[in-house]
Amino acid sequence: MKRISRIAMLAVIGLALSALALHAQGKASVTMTPDQMKWVPNPGAPEVKLATAWGDPAKGAHGAFHKFPAGFTAPLHTHSFDMRIVVISGTMSLSGADGKETMLPAGSYFFQPGGWQHVTKCQPGSDCVLYVTSTGKFDMKPVGAKPAK
Repeated sequence: MKRISRIAMLAVIGLALSALALHAQGKASVTMTPDQMKWVPNPGAPEVKLATAWGDPAKGAHGAFHKFPAGFTAPLHTHSFDMRIVVISGTMSLSGADGKETMLPAGSYFFQPGGWQHVTKCQPGSDCVLYVTSTGKFDMKPVGAKPAK
């Protein structure tokens, strides 16, 4: 019992020190309501809209909402960096280079390692909104496209 109390006390002290460290760094709580999101065209597909929550998708690690129009398809492509994705609304489908399609309704999670070849679709019927975190800047490289000169 004493061991559990010590562990609990150490955990509380650790959380308190973490909070103090964040405060010392000038970090504060951030909230964003849907009407505060600034939707801009996604650089890889302008018909897809992007609203940044943190970081800078043009420069490095970030988190952002992506809004796909119903029926949108991104042909076979890759991203340079790992992405962790949650479907907020709509139904996405995802298939790798093998063509095996997986349906991802709202509430689904998926991980895309950088360099993984895939096709992304927002199923007809309603727009799809995703929340994406990435370990690096956003890019979209079509598979089979010739490199830019």
